[in-house]
Amino acid sequence: MADDKDVLRDVWFGRIPTCFTLNQDEVTEREAEAYYLLLPRVSYLTLVTDKVKKHFLKVMRAEDVEEMWFEYEGTPLKWHYPIGVLFDLHASNSVLPWSITVHFKNFPDRDLLHCPSSSVIEAHFMSSIKEADALKHKSQVVNDMQKKDHKQLWMGLQNDKFDQFWAMNRKLMEYPTEEGGFRYIPFRIYQAMTGNDRPFIQKLFRPVSPEGNAYTLGDLLKEMYPAAITNDGEQKRYQVVIHGIEPLLETPLQWLSEHLSHPDNFLHICVVPTPSD
Repeated sequence: MADDKDVLRDVWFGRIPTCFTLNQDEVTEREAEAYYLLLPRVSYLTLVTDKVKKHFLKVMRAEDVEEMWFEYEGTPLKWHYPIGVLFDLHASNSVLPWSITVHFKNFPDRDLLHCPSSSVIEAHFMSSIKEADALKHKSQVVNDMQKKDHKQLWMGLQNDKFDQFWAMNRKLMEYPTEEGGFRYIPFRIYQAMTGNDRPFIQKLFRPVSPEGNAYTLGDLLKEMYPAAITNDGEQKRYQVVIHGIEPLLETPLQWLSEHLSHPDNFLHICVVPTPSD
Protein backbone atom coordinates (compact mmCIF):
# COMPACT_ATOMS: atom_id res chain seq x y z
CA MET A 1 0.00 0.00 0.00
CA ALA A 2 1.04 3.61 -0.46
CA ASP A 3 2.81 4.72 2.70
CA ASP A 4 0.79 7.67 4.01
CA LYS A 5 1.47 6.94 7.65
CA ASP A 6 0.46 10.41 8.85
CA VAL A 7 -3.03 9.85 7.45
CA LEU A 8 -3.28 6.45 9.11
CA ARG A 9 -2.12 7.93 12.41
CA ASP A 10 -4.54 10.85 12.23
CA VAL A 11 -7.42 8.47 11.55
CA TRP A 12 -6.40 6.17 14.40
CA PHE A 13 -6.10 8.94 16.98
CA GLY A 14 -9.35 10.70 16.09
CA ARG A 15 -11.31 11.39 19.28
CA ILE A 16 -14.83 12.60 20.09
CA PRO A 17 -15.36 14.51 23.38
CA THR A 18 -18.40 12.90 24.98
CA CYS A 19 -20.61 13.61 27.99
CA PHE A 20 -22.34 10.57 29.50
CA THR A 21 -25.40 11.18 31.69
CA LEU A 22 -27.54 8.60 33.45
CA ASN A 23 -31.11 8.19 32.24
CA GLN A 24 -33.30 10.25 34.58
CA ASP A 25 -35.69 7.35 35.13
CA GLU A 26 -32.98 5.15 36.66
CA VAL A 27 -33.24 4.77 40.44
CA THR A 28 -30.09 5.89 42.26
CA GLU A 29 -29.01 6.18 45.88
CA ARG A 30 -27.61 9.66 45.23
CA GLU A 31 -27.38 12.06 42.32
CA ALA A 32 -25.34 10.78 39.40
CA GLU A 33 -22.86 13.30 38.05
CA ALA A 34 -22.12 13.38 34.33
CA TYR A 35 -18.97 11.63 33.13
CA TYR A 36 -16.72 12.98 30.37
CA LEU A 37 -14.55 10.88 28.09
CA LEU A 38 -12.61 11.25 24.83
CA LEU A 39 -13.93 8.38 22.72
CA PRO A 40 -11.66 6.86 20.04
CA ARG A 41 -13.48 7.00 16.71
CA VAL A 42 -12.08 3.66 15.54
CA SER A 43 -13.15 1.63 18.59
CA TYR A 44 -16.50 0.32 19.86
CA LEU A 45 -18.64 1.79 22.65
CA THR A 46 -18.73 -1.33 24.78
CA LEU A 47 -14.95 -1.70 24.49
CA VAL A 48 -14.03 1.72 25.91
CA THR A 49 -16.75 2.49 28.47
CA ASP A 50 -15.63 0.51 31.54
CA LYS A 51 -14.87 3.81 33.30
CA VAL A 52 -18.36 5.06 32.49
CA LYS A 53 -19.89 1.88 33.92
CA LYS A 54 -17.83 2.09 37.14
CA HIS A 55 -18.71 5.76 37.58
CA PHE A 56 -22.46 5.21 37.45
CA LEU A 57 -22.49 1.89 39.34
CA LYS A 58 -21.31 3.82 42.40
CA VAL A 59 -24.75 5.41 42.73
CA MET A 60 -26.86 2.44 41.61
CA ARG A 61 -28.44 -0.24 43.75
CA ALA A 62 -27.25 -3.67 42.66
CA GLU A 63 -30.80 -4.94 42.14
CA ASP A 64 -31.47 -2.11 39.67
CA VAL A 65 -28.54 -2.96 37.39
CA GLU A 66 -29.02 -4.96 34.20
CA GLU A 67 -27.04 -4.74 30.95
CA MET A 68 -25.67 -1.26 30.20
CA TRP A 69 -26.67 0.34 26.91
CA PHE A 70 -26.46 3.78 25.32
CA GLU A 71 -28.84 6.14 23.59
CA TYR A 72 -28.60 9.45 21.76
CA GLU A 73 -31.72 11.61 21.49
CA GLY A 74 -34.01 8.59 21.69
CA THR A 75 -31.99 6.36 19.34
CA PRO A 76 -30.31 3.28 20.88
CA LEU A 77 -26.66 3.21 19.78
CA LYS A 78 -25.54 -0.02 18.10
CA TRP A 79 -22.30 -1.03 19.83
CA HIS A 80 -21.21 -3.16 16.86
CA TYR A 81 -20.90 -0.02 14.70
CA PRO A 82 -17.61 1.85 15.19
CA ILE A 83 -17.95 4.89 17.46
CA GLY A 84 -17.03 7.31 14.67
CA VAL A 85 -19.79 5.89 12.47
CA LEU A 86 -22.37 6.31 15.25
CA PHE A 87 -21.35 9.93 15.75
CA ASP A 88 -21.25 10.81 12.05
CA LEU A 89 -24.59 9.11 11.46
CA HIS A 90 -26.54 10.53 14.39
CA ALA A 91 -24.73 13.61 15.68
CA SER A 92 -22.32 14.94 13.05
CA ASN A 93 -23.91 18.39 13.06
CA SER A 94 -24.52 18.63 16.81
CA VAL A 95 -22.61 20.73 19.33
CA LEU A 96 -19.77 19.02 21.19
CA PRO A 97 -19.42 17.32 23.59
CA TRP A 98 -21.56 14.51 22.22
CA SER A 99 -24.30 13.91 24.78
CA ILE A 100 -24.98 10.19 25.34
CA THR A 101 -27.55 8.80 27.79
CA VAL A 102 -26.61 5.69 29.83
CA HIS A 103 -29.18 3.01 30.70
CA PHE A 104 -28.97 -0.02 33.00
CA LYS A 105 -32.56 -1.23 32.53
CA ASN A 106 -35.08 -1.98 29.78
CA PHE A 107 -32.54 -3.24 27.23
CA PRO A 108 -34.04 -2.66 23.73
CA ASP A 109 -33.78 -6.21 22.36
CA ARG A 110 -35.40 -5.25 19.07
CA ASP A 111 -32.80 -2.57 18.35
CA LEU A 112 -29.54 -3.77 19.87
CA LEU A 113 -27.40 -6.90 20.07
CA HIS A 114 -26.46 -8.04 23.55
CA CYS A 115 -22.80 -7.62 24.47
CA PRO A 116 -22.06 -9.58 27.66
CA SER A 117 -18.25 -9.49 27.30
CA SER A 118 -15.35 -8.20 25.22
CA SER A 119 -15.06 -11.64 23.59
CA VAL A 120 -18.33 -10.85 21.78
CA ILE A 121 -16.78 -7.64 20.42
CA GLU A 122 -13.64 -9.53 19.42
CA ALA A 123 -15.68 -12.14 17.54
CA HIS A 124 -17.61 -9.42 15.69
CA PHE A 125 -14.41 -7.51 14.88
CA MET A 126 -12.57 -10.58 13.54
CA SER A 127 -15.63 -11.60 11.53
CA SER A 128 -15.60 -8.18 9.82
CA ILE A 129 -11.87 -8.43 9.07
CA LYS A 130 -12.39 -11.89 7.53
CA GLU A 131 -15.33 -10.65 5.46
CA ALA A 132 -13.27 -7.69 4.21
CA ASP A 133 -10.35 -9.95 3.28
CA ALA A 134 -12.69 -12.27 1.40
CA LEU A 135 -13.67 -9.26 -0.72
CA LYS A 136 -10.12 -7.94 -1.14
CA HIS A 137 -8.01 -11.10 -1.45
CA LYS A 138 -10.37 -14.12 -1.58
CA SER A 139 -9.49 -14.64 2.14
CA GLN A 140 -5.90 -15.54 1.26
CA VAL A 141 -4.24 -13.06 3.64
CA VAL A 142 -6.31 -13.89 6.72
CA ASN A 143 -6.00 -17.62 6.05
CA ASP A 144 -2.20 -17.32 5.87
CA MET A 145 -2.10 -15.61 9.27
CA GLN A 146 -1.61 -17.54 12.48
CA LYS A 147 -3.90 -17.28 15.48
CA LYS A 148 -1.37 -15.03 17.25
CA ASP A 149 -1.51 -12.65 14.24
CA HIS A 150 -5.29 -12.39 14.58
CA LYS A 151 -4.79 -11.74 18.29
CA GLN A 152 -2.29 -8.97 17.53
CA LEU A 153 -4.90 -7.16 15.42
CA TRP A 154 -7.45 -7.43 18.23
CA MET A 155 -5.05 -6.46 21.02
CA GLY A 156 -3.85 -3.49 18.98
CA LEU A 157 -7.40 -2.19 18.78
CA GLN A 158 -8.36 -3.12 22.34
CA ASN A 159 -5.30 -1.44 23.85
CA ASP A 160 -5.24 1.51 21.41
CA LYS A 161 -1.78 0.56 20.09
CA PHE A 162 -1.37 2.00 16.60
CA ASP A 163 2.02 0.40 15.81
CA GLN A 164 0.99 -3.01 17.16
CA PHE A 165 -2.15 -3.02 15.01
CA TRP A 166 -0.62 -1.66 11.81
CA ALA A 167 2.40 -3.98 11.92
CA MET A 168 -0.11 -6.74 11.14
CA ASN A 169 -2.87 -4.82 9.33
CA ARG A 170 -0.39 -3.66 6.68
CA LYS A 171 -0.54 -7.18 5.20
CA LEU A 172 -4.29 -6.83 4.73
CA MET A 173 -3.78 -3.61 2.75
CA GLU A 174 -1.31 -4.99 0.18
CA TYR A 175 -2.12 -6.09 -3.37
CA PRO A 176 -0.19 -7.02 -6.54
CA THR A 177 0.93 -3.82 -8.30
CA GLU A 178 -0.26 -5.05 -11.68
CA GLU A 179 -3.83 -5.36 -10.37
CA GLY A 180 -4.01 -1.71 -9.36
CA GLY A 181 -6.04 -2.40 -6.25
CA PHE A 182 -8.12 -4.88 -4.28
CA ARG A 183 -10.45 -7.40 -5.88
CA TYR A 184 -13.45 -5.57 -4.39
CA ILE A 185 -13.69 -2.61 -1.99
CA PRO A 186 -15.15 -3.52 1.42
CA PHE A 187 -17.54 -0.62 2.07
CA ARG A 188 -20.79 0.15 3.83
CA ILE A 189 -22.92 3.21 3.15
CA TYR A 190 -25.13 4.30 6.05
CA GLN A 191 -28.13 6.56 5.65
CA ALA A 192 -29.17 8.94 8.41
CA MET A 193 -32.85 8.59 7.56
CA THR A 194 -35.65 7.32 9.75
CA GLY A 195 -37.91 4.51 8.71
CA ASN A 196 -35.36 2.78 6.48
CA ASP A 197 -35.25 -0.99 6.94
CA ARG A 198 -31.81 -1.42 5.39
CA PRO A 199 -29.13 -0.61 7.97
CA PHE A 200 -26.55 0.01 5.25
CA ILE A 201 -25.76 -0.53 1.57
CA GLN A 202 -23.09 -3.12 0.80
CA LYS A 203 -22.55 -4.55 -2.67
CA LEU A 204 -19.66 -5.71 -4.84
CA PHE A 205 -17.67 -2.81 -6.32
CA ARG A 206 -14.24 -2.94 -7.91
CA PRO A 207 -11.68 -0.15 -7.39
CA VAL A 208 -10.55 -0.22 -11.04
CA SER A 209 -12.59 -0.21 -14.27
CA PRO A 210 -12.13 -2.95 -16.91
CA GLU A 211 -10.07 -0.37 -18.84
CA GLY A 212 -7.74 0.08 -15.87
CA ASN A 213 -9.03 3.46 -14.68
CA ALA A 214 -9.31 4.09 -10.95
CA TYR A 215 -12.87 4.47 -9.70
CA THR A 216 -13.56 7.34 -7.29
CA LEU A 217 -15.83 7.94 -4.32
CA GLY A 218 -18.14 9.77 -6.73
CA ASP A 219 -18.31 6.73 -9.01
CA LEU A 220 -19.31 4.54 -6.07
CA LEU A 221 -22.02 6.96 -4.92
CA LYS A 222 -23.43 7.38 -8.45
CA GLU A 223 -24.09 3.66 -8.55
CA MET A 224 -24.99 2.96 -4.91
CA TYR A 225 -26.57 6.20 -3.67
CA PRO A 226 -27.14 8.68 -6.53
CA ALA A 227 -29.18 11.03 -4.32
CA ALA A 228 -25.93 11.94 -2.53
CA ILE A 229 -24.51 13.47 -5.72
CA THR A 230 -25.34 17.14 -6.31
CA ASN A 231 -25.86 18.10 -9.93
CA ASP A 232 -24.95 21.54 -11.30
CA GLY A 233 -27.33 24.21 -10.06
CA GLU A 234 -28.87 21.96 -7.42
CA GLN A 235 -28.77 22.77 -3.74
CA LYS A 236 -26.62 20.34 -1.79
CA ARG A 237 -28.92 17.94 0.08
CA TYR A 238 -26.46 15.54 1.67
CA GLN A 239 -23.03 15.43 3.23
CA VAL A 240 -20.89 12.35 2.54
CA VAL A 241 -18.83 11.83 5.68
CA ILE A 242 -15.94 9.45 6.43
CA HIS A 243 -14.19 9.81 9.80
CA GLY A 244 -15.85 13.17 10.34
CA ILE A 245 -14.63 14.73 7.10
CA GLU A 246 -16.10 15.14 3.62
CA PRO A 247 -13.55 13.69 1.16
CA LEU A 248 -13.53 15.05 -2.38
CA LEU A 249 -15.70 12.94 -4.65
CA GLU A 250 -12.71 12.69 -7.01
CA THR A 251 -10.71 10.76 -4.40
CA PRO A 252 -9.74 7.29 -5.70
CA LEU A 253 -11.69 4.57 -3.92
CA GLN A 254 -8.61 2.38 -3.56
CA TRP A 255 -6.75 5.13 -1.67
CA LEU A 256 -9.74 5.66 0.62
CA SER A 257 -9.95 1.93 1.34
CA GLU A 258 -6.25 1.77 2.23
CA HIS A 259 -6.16 4.91 4.37
CA LEU A 260 -9.64 5.68 5.71
CA SER A 261 -10.98 2.21 6.47
CA HIS A 262 -11.72 1.44 10.11
CA PRO A 263 -9.66 -1.26 11.85
CA ASP A 264 -12.32 -3.78 10.75
CA ASN A 265 -11.00 -3.07 7.20
CA PHE A 266 -14.34 -1.66 5.98
CA LEU A 267 -14.74 1.81 4.51
CA HIS A 268 -17.70 3.19 6.49
CA ILE A 269 -19.43 6.01 4.61
CA CYS A 270 -22.21 8.08 6.24
CA VAL A 271 -24.70 10.04 4.13
CA VAL A 272 -26.35 12.69 6.29
CA PRO A 273 -28.71 15.54 5.41
CA THR A 274 -27.00 18.90 4.98
CA PRO A 275 -27.83 21.03 8.04
CA SER A 276 -30.38 23.73 7.35
CA ASP A 277 -29.35 27.29 8.17
